Amino acid sequence: MTEPNAKLKTPTDLKSNDAKTVAEALNGILADSFALYFKTKNFHWHVSGPHFRDYHLMLDDQAAQILATTDVIAERVRKTGNTTLRSVGDIARHQTIKDNDAAFVSADDMLAELREDNLKLVELLREAKDIVDEAKDNATSGILDEWTDQAEERAWFLFETSRKA
Repeated sequence: MTEPNAKLKTPTDLKSNDAKTVAEALNGILADSFALYFKTKNFHWHVSGPHFRDYHLMLDDQAAQILATTDVIAERVRKTGNTTLRSVGDIARHQTIKDNDAAFVSADDMLAELREDNLKLVELLREAKDIVDEAKDNATSGILDEWTDQAEERAWFLFETSRKA
């Protein structure tokens, strides 16, 4: 009897347990990236106030940047010989970034929440960096540096945008 994912088993030189650990870390980052993407779009759609245009455009840019990483994350999981997330429910089971279903969120609270969420993502990316470096997964390690820089930049922009003076 063949294992259920045997037909999706991509060849890799990573040890099986290392590849599985890398995939688990990346699938967590993927789930949190989708959660952060959707929250950023939600706030983009619902921002209001005197800085509407600036916030609306910034959040749209940030959401696009986050979404652009999701395919690359999922493809890294596949390149390690593993499978990735399959549904919204699967995302919900893996995400650590909390959803915000409030009917109204002030612009200041939106910026603060997204800043903290991006910093949480930076934390997760740094943890994953240790895992992939231990597994000697150089390709993922290099990409994690880029994603970390992007998340740090988003947090920085959200911080600077929220300053009052």
